[in-house]
Amino acid sequence: MPELPEVEVVRRGLDEHLTGLRFDAVEVLHPRAVRGNDVDVSEILAGLTITGTGRRGKFMWLTLSDGAALIVHLRMSGQMLIGKFASPHLRIRAQLSGTTLGFVDQRTFGSWQYSPLVRDPFTPGHLIPAGVRHIAPDPFEAAFDAENTARVIRKKNSAIKTVLLDQSVVSGIGSIYADEAMWAAGIKPTRRARLLRQRDAVNLLEKARDVMAQALEQGGTSFDSLYVNVNGASGYFSRSLHVYGRAGKPCHACATEVLRTVVNGRSAHYCPRCQML
Repeated sequence: MPELPEVEVVRRGLDEHLTGLRFDAVEVLHPRAVRGNDVDVSEILAGLTITGTGRRGKFMWLTLSDGAALIVHLRMSGQMLIGKFASPHLRIRAQLSGTTLGFVDQRTFGSWQYSPLVRDPFTPGHLIPAGVRHIAPDPFEAAFDAENTARVIRKKNSAIKTVLLDQSVVSGIGSIYADEAMWAAGIKPTRRARLLRQRDAVNLLEKARDVMAQALEQGGTSFDSLYVNVNGASGYFSRSLHVYGRAGKPCHACATEVLRTVVNGRSAHYCPRCQML
């Protein structure tokens, strides 16, 4: 599933190419792509202008001229493609002033959801789509407080890998960047969150932000064609990964063999020598 850097790359592309354009027509080609809506998405979007974009964690949206938003869930394989493209997995086609926007989703887990804007519980005076208000701020937001988030983390009895993936604690971090952040912070994925010292929990959050910033600079992480930006290009941060997906290979820091374990049903990759906390 695309994590914060990948979603942010797509959001930036949408913001650059679509802000100010009007939906002339929207064609829904697969019903799952608009599941969960209580309105006809193709009907309500027609005639509306995209006034901007937003993102929190792994969730992004287009703000609309009627005061609502269109939340875009990429899930496992969703793509937002602009201009000329061809795919047997096209789920929604939208014609906007002079261009075409396609929602391609091979596994049909993603969706478009029309949502009203409501008060953001974390940022006074700020509006956010109702469908996203349960998501905690991510490390790139002004509302994010590393010290307070670290305290929340340290109240959890679960393994730290599990807590980092809890989007109600801190958003945007998925399995890739959780593994990379824990390696950078020297914390093993099975460590109980409540046993971390405050400074170690804060450092872990800072490392998570650092590694995601590096990934963002490189267009995100692509392992296959399922994640691409709005013009179909892949990210190349996979070349910079230190532990994720590298089980059996030498650690870049100490040459110890990287191990893979399972934490609460999710894979975790780590160096047993570098990650001792």
